[in-house]
Amino acid sequence: MTYEEVVAKVKDALKDVDVSNVNEHAAYQFNISGEGEGAFYVEIDNGKLNVEPYEYFDRDILVYTSAADLMDILDGKTDFVNAHLSGKISAEGDLRKAELLKDFGKKAPAKKTPAKKAPAKKAATKKPAAKKTTAKKAPAKKATK
Repeated sequence: MTYEEVVAKVKDALKDVDVSNVNEHAAYQFNISGEGEGAFYVEIDNGKLNVEPYEYFDRDILVYTSAADLMDILDGKTDFVNAHLSGKISAEGDLRKAELLKDFGKKAPAKKTPAKKAPAKKAATKKPAAKKTTAKKAPAKKATK
């Protein structure tokens, strides 16, 4: 994977990430080592996310990782915090802002349109069959003389 492919995959993976609730500025520079080596940045600025193939000198966090480990994060196989704790990535700077990356590999939930319910079918109501009763005849009275 080339450097250009890494940046393109990151841009594509993050295009639908919802950061609209982030009302601050945070800049992360990623230094990729090994295959696809190079630097790029991810910037969150008042609810908007940008990915650019440049160094960011006034960054909040500097992240060191391989392209493969970064792709695992973007694919949701691991999260940013667990990757850091397991040594797959290292970071320096204002790590408080790493909290903003906790959903780094998660896309915004798709807006669901309410499903239309089919009209409920009325249950066929059966009337109980009328009981057939035969009227009993009263015994005939004997005529008295």
